[in-house]
Amino acid sequence: MLALVAVAACRPAEARVSVQGNQAGSDSVVIAAAGDLVCGSQTPAGIPCLHDQTALLVMQLKPAALLLLGDLQYETASSKDFGAYFDPSFGELKPITYPVPGNHEYFTPGASAYFDYFNGAGNDSGRAGSRRRGYYSFDLGAWHIVALNSNCPEIGGCSANSPQAKWLRADLAANPKQCTLAFAHSARFSSGEHGSDAMLRDLWQVLYDAGVDVVLAGHDHHYERFTPQDATGRADPERGIRSFVVGTGGKGTGRFLRRAIQNSELRDNSSIGVLTLTLRSGNYSWRFVPVPGLPLDDSGSDSCN
Repeated sequence: MLALVAVAACRPAEARVSVQGNQAGSDSVVIAAAGDLVCGSQTPAGIPCLHDQTALLVMQLKPAALLLLGDLQYETASSKDFGAYFDPSFGELKPITYPVPGNHEYFTPGASAYFDYFNGAGNDSGRAGSRRRGYYSFDLGAWHIVALNSNCPEIGGCSANSPQAKWLRADLAANPKQCTLAFAHSARFSSGEHGSDAMLRDLWQVLYDAGVDVVLAGHDHHYERFTPQDATGRADPERGIRSFVVGTGGKGTGRFLRRAIQNSELRDNSSIGVLTLTLRSGNYSWRFVPVPGLPLDDSGSDSCN
């Protein structure tokens, strides 16, 4: 069963109906997600930097978990900037934060400042997973959550035989949960400036074969929702993965340099904010929540595969 509400689409929306809000019931868990967050000491002047408003919004929403979709600290993710900019904004949310690294994290070699911040200085493992991998998984309510590292050259590739793909295949095979969500920095499918990342096709195939339900990504600084599809971009309403681009965490919004790609249901670059998802046993609902004064309103619900 699928229900949608969408405003500010790039093309007229088809008929949609209202759905439940984001209030969690006894069997529900509410999470928030966004990427491309905090401006830093080298961020060019004139770029709108609304990361403080995004952090305040998350605190007001009080989710059970915050998934951060990479490029958490611009421009080079240095230890100095993590301490001076990221921590004053998002440090209070650290106990509920589950991050993945973006390409800007690796502008500091080995993403060392990122792993030091989330795992502790010099520690290999912690909240951000092993610094040698940057991918990990955990359970949240009735759902299994998988954090992927889309910086493929930094971790031995993302091919079908890569260490990450082998780990992912084993992790999903051992997962007894009906519903699964994965998140990464780069998007397999995007209509934005960076576009669709072909290097993630094999990982998406593993996700698709295992019946994963939702994938979140950032990288492009906009919001976009796709109809369920397979790893090649073919629509599949029965077994396909619904994906979202949520690069709306604070550092401005990007341009669309191309027409909406196949299976894009809605795209918008008007708003900064977070995507909230209410995860239930067997189904989920979503709602994009902008910082106050910005217009995007998108919500809907679906069942797990």
